[in-house]
Amino acid sequence: MRMCSIASGSSGNCIYVGSDTTHLLVDVGISGKKTKEGLEKLGVKAEELDGIFITHEHADHISGLGVMARKYGVPIYGTKGTLKAIRCSSSVGEIDDGLFQEIEADNKIIVKDLTLSPMRISHDAAEPVAYRISHGRQKLGIITDLGCYNDYTVECLRGMNALLIEANHDANMLQVGPYPYYLKKRIAGDRGHLSNELSGQLLCRLLNDGMQTIVLGHLSKENNLPELAYETVRVEIAMADNEYKANDFPIRVANRSEVSEIIEIA
Repeated sequence: MRMCSIASGSSGNCIYVGSDTTHLLVDVGISGKKTKEGLEKLGVKAEELDGIFITHEHADHISGLGVMARKYGVPIYGTKGTLKAIRCSSSVGEIDDGLFQEIEADNKIIVKDLTLSPMRISHDAAEPVAYRISHGRQKLGIITDLGCYNDYTVECLRGMNALLIEANHDANMLQVGPYPYYLKKRIAGDRGHLSNELSGQLLCRLLNDGMQTIVLGHLSKENNLPELAYETVRVEIAMADNEYKANDFPIRVANRSEVSEIIEIA
């Protein structure tokens, strides 16, 4: 199984997950053209996609969905609340209702040789989820757009071999930055986004001997820096009361607008 970030950040998110026979996207928050170009860099044709799994209906996760659905007829998977919100969104345009596939948190979906397990997250959207994806004994998690986490979050993500996890903002940059107060409050709230510190603290509860790769994603352009996210998460791991150190695992930062390197999960 492999994973690659085609785009990841507050301006657009699109993650590829696949095997030798199955090709999926988690979100398509960039243009259809950029999505197609990103897939081609991975050696995948848009026509070969087996599904698009949507985390929630915010524009940075669905802006290219209408084009991809109409042009390539790709099945769209989302919760009832998310699909309803997409249908009501004028920005994506008309989508054939037959492409929508309703899913539920904590219920598995099998697409060819990949198994996806949606999990509930805390975010200010209709019915948002994150995804755990498995291929045989290989397991990865893609979890962004969560203002907070709890024991359920940790339990769902135990034993992952790879994680793409949100490190959205630096708390200090957010507080002193140009955003209006209401927006700062939303981002830092329990239904907003994870800070670098919280991302590192969550990771500390998820580290395990089988962890192969950690990717930090969904960084804010205005309220974070890649090197700051990277170093803050490493410090949190170093300070944690557990057996693992930051150097025990490769930690990468997903590129905002370019295709990142492909991560192969052994």
